[in-house]
This record gives sequence, C-alpha cells and structure tokens, in this order.
Amino acid sequence: MPDPIVVLIESRFKSQELCVPHKVRPASRFLQLGPTGLLLLKITHVAFSLFAPIRPYNPADPEVTVLKRLFFLALLAMVIWAPVPSRAQEVSQEKAAQEKEQVLWQKLEATISGVDRNLDGVLGVAILDLTTGQKYLLHADEVLPTASSIKIAILAELYHQAQQGKIKLGDLYTLQSSDLVSGSGIAGALTPGVTRLTIRDVAALMISVSDNSATNVIIDRIGMENVNALLDSLGLTHIRLRRKMMDVKAAAEGRENIATPREMMTLLEDLYRGKVLNKKMTDDFFALLSVHKESYIPRELPEDLRIANKPGELEGVRNDSGIVFAGNRPFVISVMTTYLRREKDGGDAIIRIATAAYQMFDRLSRASQYGRVVSSHDTGKP
Repeated sequence: MPDPIVVLIESRFKSQELCVPHKVRPASRFLQLGPTGLLLLKITHVAFSLFAPIRPYNPADPEVTVLKRLFFLALLAMVIWAPVPSRAQEVSQEKAAQEKEQVLWQKLEATISGVDRNLDGVLGVAILDLTTGQKYLLHADEVLPTASSIKIAILAELYHQAQQGKIKLGDLYTLQSSDLVSGSGIAGALTPGVTRLTIRDVAALMISVSDNSATNVIIDRIGMENVNALLDSLGLTHIRLRRKMMDVKAAAEGRENIATPREMMTLLEDLYRGKVLNKKMTDDFFALLSVHKESYIPRELPEDLRIANKPGELEGVRNDSGIVFAGNRPFVISVMTTYLRREKDGGDAIIRIATAAYQMFDRLSRASQYGRVVSSHDTGKP
C-alpha cells in the first residue's frame, strides 16, 4: 500500500512545477521524530500550499524556480539529519544502570571470596541471574558429592516419565518393609503393607523431609539409568546418580552421587525455562520443590519468599541448590561444600552466601534504574 504522505507530495509536485528527481519516503521519518516530525510535516504541507500553481503542471516546462528547489532540499536535509536524542538518552541510561549493577556484583563477589577464604574446607558456588543471564562462578567445575541434592535430578526424571505417560503421579503405591532404610524419616513411622500413597506423595516425602526410603522407591520406579540418560540429553555429564540412598557399600567403593555447582545451576535453569518439561509439569515440579523444608538457602530470608531448593548433608559435606523467586529478579544458586572440618561451618557458609545473593537481587528487583529502592513503606528519610 503506498505511503499516503508520498502520494500527497507527488500530487503536489505535479500541481506545483516542482521538478526534483529525488524519491523520498518522508512519512516514516517524520513519525520517528515525534513532535518535531509532526511540525515538519505541517511545514511541508503549508509550504506546498503556498506554492500553489497558477497553471496546470507541465513536465516539459523548464521554469522550475530555484527557490522551490532550494526550499525542498533544505527541508529534506532537516528530515534526514535531524537528531533523535530520546534513543541516545535511553542507551546512556541503560549503560549507567548496568554499571551500577556491576558494583553490586563486585561486592557480592568480595563477600563470597571472604567466606571461601575463612572456610576450613572446599567451597564451590554458581549463581545465575535468570533475567540478564549474568553469572558468578567460584570453583564451579569441581566435581563434588551431592548428598540429597541429587534428588532434584531424580524428581526431574519422575516428571519427565509422567509427561511421557510412562508413569502416573496419581498411581497408588503400598509401602513395604523392604523399602525402609536408614534416614527413612516419616516412611519409617508408617505401617508397611498397609500404608498406600500416590507416587506424587512419595516424591513429596523425598523432597520435603528428604526421606531416603521414599527416594529409593522412586529410583526403583523410574530406573537409575534413566535419570542419567535425561542428564546426558541436557549435556550435564558431571551430574551422576550412581547409587541408591544410604548404600554405604557402594559409597565405600567410590560410587558416589556427584555433580558440579555449574551443572546443578544449569539443570535448574533448564527446568525453569521449560527445556525439560511442558508448562503444566514444570509448574507442578516447582510446586513440589518449593515445599517448605529445613535447609540452608532460606534460613535468613523472608518467610513468605518462594524458594524451590533441595539441600544435602553427609559427613564432611553440606550442600544446597535451588531457585530463589526474588520479585522480578529470580536467581539460581548452588553452593556445595566438602572436606569440611566442621559441618556447621559449611552450613553457615551456604547461609551467608545465599543471604548476600538475595539482598542484591531483592534490591535489583525493587530499584529504579537510578538505584532507588521502592517499597510499600519507604524506610528512607525525606
């Protein structure tokens, strides 16, 4: 469809003896200039009206006035080279905001470096801003014991098979005495041979109270090899489920469940972005993973803050990995510690790092591009 402004100008050309061999499309350019463009458009319209013809247009007529030609060229130059300051200002403001954010990232890095320096053990950290994609990594490619954090991968494969129709989360399972292992938690208090739970309920015990008997039931149902196959399909070759829960013999033989902080972070990101499950399954996966539990990441964070995480504990090992839904700046965090002289120090390290990360992302979530934090009640002095 022809540009109506082009049609207007061409019709004016034909009626005003203005023979300029330039082809222009002023409408889009006028509109890009906002109020300035509208003013130029009006000037153009008035100008052509002032030069109304006193005789019909004749393309062979050589009497094309220099004044008209100069006026048109000047007007064309104004349209082409008129500055568009609004976009430049936006770019400048975005750059300034990004620079201020980097100061906060540097302070977070300094805090984590201090925790690492003072910890009598090995620390690995991976943090991902799910909004911008920026990451912080410290010893993030070290392969470390996962303890119960491996249950995130187990839960992912359970939902993957449910999505494929291989398993129904509503199917009932009757707890057997042979299912019970050390660290059974609630399952150990239930009556074997009588208690019936849905598969989803069994998974809820695995996540919420880290019930090891419930975990082994899920592993038997979905297959250990299928958990690792799912991880392979995502390119996560360092997260491995190599034994069932509380299999001390397998652990003594070196068959430990392992991961790196980077790959735990990536697994959670892939799940969050819907790369593993469809929307319905993804929503239910995170609903289950968000069930309140005793863990390190939420320890000093607001009680009403949604956190989808799974901690893990073994002798000399303390871990926690999850997603913290901090307003419009959710982030992934995976903190893994091993070779701890005191396990409590590992837990305290996770708490301190998670708290520092949350405080940064919470401010970014509520702040303007200038850094003013906007709350329901302003705590600052006027």
